[in-house]
Parts: sequence; C-alpha cells; structure tokens
Amino acid sequence: MNYSHPEVLVDIKWVEDHLNDPKVRIAEVDYDPTANYVLGHIPGSALLDWKVDINDPVARNILSKQSCQELLQRIGVNNDTTLVLYGDFNNWFAAFAFWALTYYGVKNMKLMNGGRKKWLEEDKPLTKDIPTYPPGNFKSSDPDNNLRVFLKYVSDTLGSKVLVDVRSPKEFTGEILAPPEYPTEHAQRGGHIPGAANIPWAQAVNEDGTFKSADELTKIYQAKGITPDKEVISYCRIGERSSHTWFVLKYLLGYPDVKNYDGSWTEWGNMINNPIEK
Repeated sequence: MNYSHPEVLVDIKWVEDHLNDPKVRIAEVDYDPTANYVLGHIPGSALLDWKVDINDPVARNILSKQSCQELLQRIGVNNDTTLVLYGDFNNWFAAFAFWALTYYGVKNMKLMNGGRKKWLEEDKPLTKDIPTYPPGNFKSSDPDNNLRVFLKYVSDTLGSKVLVDVRSPKEFTGEILAPPEYPTEHAQRGGHIPGAANIPWAQAVNEDGTFKSADELTKIYQAKGITPDKEVISYCRIGERSSHTWFVLKYLLGYPDVKNYDGSWTEWGNMINNPIEK
C-alpha cells in the first residue's frame, strides 16, 4: 500500500494473533455501544464509549488531560502498551479517539484496518464477556496544539489555509443540515466554510471498510488541491469524520501539517455573522 506510516495500521490477522498479548490492549470505540459492543466484541477488548469517554460530560469539548489519563489507566494501559482501536462506521469514532488520545501524548497506537465491519465479515470470534484489567500506569502529556485548531484560528486565517470539508455533498451545499442518522445534531444554517474543498471522508475507504492504497488516496486529495506542501485543516460537523481524514492525510500520506477543527460546522454554522458559502 506504500503508506508513509504503515506502523499505525494493523490487519485482522495481526489482532487475532495478539489477543492474549499482555503488551497489547484492544479497544472498541462505538457511537452506540448497545447496538455493537454489547452484542459482541473482540475477545478481551475494552469499550470506549464515544459520547461518554472521549467527550467532556459538561463542556462542548473533548475529554481533558486528566480524564484521558484516568480512562486509559482504567482499561489497563501502561506507557509501553500498544493500544489498538477499532469501531463501527468504518472506524469513524476509532479515528476520533485516535486523534483525541494522540492530542494528549498517547504513543504506540494503531487502528485495526477495516474496523468492526471487517472483523464481522471475516467471521472472527466475538464475545459478550466484559473484561477487567489491573489498573495501568499511563501518564498523559500536555495537549499537542499542532494537531488542533479552534474557531478563531480558522476565522483569522480564512483564505490562507487549505480547508477540507469531509461531509457529504448535500451537507456541503447546505441542502441538508445533518446526516439522516443524526437529525438532532446540526447547525442553524447549512453550507460550508468559504474556500473549503469537499472530499467526503468515505472516499478514503474500500467497500470492506479498509483504507484505499496510498496512490489512490493521493489522487483523491491532490485532485482537489490538497497537497503536502500546505497547512491543511479538516472539518466535518462535530469533529469525528474529520478525524478520519486527518488520520489519512497525516499517517497514510505523511502530510507534515494537518490539523483537525473539531468545532466544525456545528460551531461555524451557529456563530452570528460568520461567513458561509452554499
């Protein structure tokens, strides 16, 4: 596949071979655990609930540095543990967790290529058993602000940075405000940030949920002017799909300067007097 950082991906066989490896912790990241993890998950895998564990329970923000540390210690992660993430929606939420945890200094992290969908398609073992682990000793780092931007930065640099809107074409044009799966989570106005290129996140994956080859991905992004010599900012509606594209550009294609604007359209489209395009 010729990815720039192939070490951040593992395949189904690798995971199956490491199910009993004490140095490896596997975690499923779900939008709706009751529809997925609870019905059956990879043996020994922990659950990371997207809404509960990766987001702040009160503020409109991702989890805090302290919460990140407590979460990973709770599932038995040490500083030398290899953490493998996988999940539903072709790893949308696993990629979001990957970004958020990287933000707080988690190393040795990988995505299982193909996610939950691929594991099920290959008829690999599942269990309903909820595992327990001895507490880990992982310590979080201060946030890495090279990975994230906020509204003011996007607004102040409008026109000078490359913006990738990874939502569906109908969201990009403003025809709809949110995907049908999430009708209550949207902004007051439809459209996109001025100058943004629309490259839906799903263009990066194959039918089975695995990532396309580096050559295919390069053609997709460079055709829209998303080149590695530029500072690239990805956004979607609430920051999860844009994390998936952030992962593709940063790790699979090796772009040196990629940031996630996780405030995304729900923030931009709700701000009074913010410029939009339809």
